Amino acid sequence: MEHAFFRSARMLAAGALTLLVSAPVHAQQFDLSPEQPGRLHTQKDPKAASALPKDFKFARAGVLTVAVAVGAPPITAYATDAKTVIGFDPDLASLVAESLGLKLELLSVAWADWPLGLTSGKYDAVISNVGVTEQRKRKFDFSTYRQGLHGFYVKKDGPITSIKEPKDVAGLRIIVSSGTIQERILLEWDKQNTANGLKPLELQYYDDDAAADLALQSGRADANLGPNAVQAWQAATLGRKRLVGTINAGWPLTAEVGVTTRKGSGLAEPISIVIDGLIASGQYQATLSRWNLTPEGLQASKVNPPGLPAN
Repeated sequence: MEHAFFRSARMLAAGALTLLVSAPVHAQQFDLSPEQPGRLHTQKDPKAASALPKDFKFARAGVLTVAVAVGAPPITAYATDAKTVIGFDPDLASLVAESLGLKLELLSVAWADWPLGLTSGKYDAVISNVGVTEQRKRKFDFSTYRQGLHGFYVKKDGPITSIKEPKDVAGLRIIVSSGTIQERILLEWDKQNTANGLKPLELQYYDDDAAADLALQSGRADANLGPNAVQAWQAATLGRKRLVGTINAGWPLTAEVGVTTRKGSGLAEPISIVIDGLIASGQYQATLSRWNLTPEGLQASKVNPPGLPAN
C-alpha cells in the first residue's frame, strides 16, 4: 500500500503540474535538470568517517547505496530526463556519502518495499521521508534530518497572517484531505474550540488539487492544511499562496524524519555526526533553502529519538 504521505503528496504534485500552465512569471524556478549544477558538495568528514564500524559490509564496497521512494517534490522527483532522481532527499544523500568518503548510488524503490530491502542488505540506508516511530525503531535505527510538518497555506493576498494554535482556526473554512493526520488534528482543535465557546470550523474536501486551489483563490475556502513540503513546492512554483503557520505532524507530540538504517548496524551515529557537521557548516540550511524547505530544518540531528507511538 502506498504510504499516506506519498499518496497525498503525489496528488498535490499532480495538481501543481496541472496548474503550472497558468503560473505567474514571478514564481520561483527550481532546477529540474538531471545535471543538477546547483547541488551542494562537501569534503570528507574525518570524525564521521572514523566512526563508521570497521566490520560493516556495504551493499557495494566503497559505495553508500541509498533507497528513495520517488514522487513527492521537492523531497523527491524525477528530473526532466524522467529517470534521474532529484530533490532534497537526494541532495542530502549526496552530502552524506561525500562526508563519509563514499560514492553514492541512489535506488528508486516503491515505498512498501524499503523495509525488506534494507533488512536484507540490498541497500545501506533509506533517505525517503521516513518518520521516526516506536514501532519502526524496533527494527531500524534513525538519524534525524528534518521535521515532519504540515503547513497552513492561504491565498497570497488574503487577510490571514498567522495560524499557530487551535483558536486561530475558529470559524475558518479549511481544506483538508479525508482520513489524514491533518484532518485528525483539525477535528481535535475544533473540539477544543467549541468546548471553549469559539466558532466551529468548516472542513472542506476536494477530489483534486486544482479544485482545492480554485476554492482557495475564489474565497470559498480560507486555508489549506496539508504536507508542508509539497505545498511549499506549489507556493514557490505557482506563486499563488503563502505559508502562515506550521504544525508538527505528530501533534501534540513531535515527529521527525530520519535517515533509516538497519538496527544495530552502527551507521546511525556516523550519519548523525555528518548531519550535525552539515548544520554547522551551513550546507544543510542552504540545501533546505534550495528546495524551499527552510521551515522544516532541525537544530541538531538525533539518534533514535522518541518516536510516535504505535496506534
